[in-house]
Amino acid sequence: MKQITVISGKGGTGKTTILAALATLIKKAVLVDADVDAADLHLLLGPQVQRREPFFASKVAAIDYERCNECQKCQEVCRFGAIKDLKLDPIACEGCGVCFHICPTGAITLKEVQSGEWFISKTRHGPMVHAKLGVAQENSGKLVTLVRKEACRIAQEGGYSLVLIDGPPGIGCPVIASLGGVDAALVVTEPSLSGIHDMKRVLGVCRHFQVPAWVCVNKADINLENTERIKDFCQEEGAPVIGEIPFDPIVTRAMVSAMTVVEYDGGRVSKEIKKMWKRLGRSVGYPMDLEEGFSEERTLKDMLPEIPIS
Repeated sequence: MKQITVISGKGGTGKTTILAALATLIKKAVLVDADVDAADLHLLLGPQVQRREPFFASKVAAIDYERCNECQKCQEVCRFGAIKDLKLDPIACEGCGVCFHICPTGAITLKEVQSGEWFISKTRHGPMVHAKLGVAQENSGKLVTLVRKEACRIAQEGGYSLVLIDGPPGIGCPVIASLGGVDAALVVTEPSLSGIHDMKRVLGVCRHFQVPAWVCVNKADINLENTERIKDFCQEEGAPVIGEIPFDPIVTRAMVSAMTVVEYDGGRVSKEIKKMWKRLGRSVGYPMDLEEGFSEERTLKDMLPEIPIS
């Protein structure tokens, strides 16, 4: 089983669009939407939820007023200003636990709160594990690890040969959680100054964690000079550019139709994505027939294999 993470370093480069197109091309893969803070892969794949589970990762203090002697020590030590007039603001509380340890009467406890939800779903291109983090909730890295672990379980039990992960933008904890232990990273960038800057940062993260990285330049023809800069930098870094996707309004039309670009149109964008997948498949040693791709003869039943749910 191979694991490939598609990351970008910044938002808006077309990472999710390209991953959804790859999901269309690959016959048997488990899909993961690891961008739990702002998940959007479901908009293109229309998942049918088979299992829904709560995610608990945060704690908030609670005061038992029957045991409280109103000493106000908790209010004095709370550096977040979450306790005022012995009333606790659960939004301001960071769950640090200082008030819990300082309370002389044991009137303060730390209670778990639901931080979000995670799901196992069926899509027309295979099983998908995704999640939704609650508003202003933390521990998204822990949630990314959870959905990845569940996807690997499904892949092992269902005999899938590939786990395809839609990683979050940036270089923070969720990105690190989406990269750990994968076989390859596909870095999607764009020929803009911010795109180049953030591509360099995320390639540094891949290098630090010794994850082999390949680069795809999306909308490559909108600034040919910057595209050449990206190719020169990647050659120096040993991260080959294996895809140059042209700008085409057909991609937006496909999104509006809730379809992947490969499903919607067989034009130049789809052809370049197919070429890129063949190169990437060879590079990571994915056991594939190089003619393997999306076929209109495939039935919906073929594309929705049984998902092991425990």
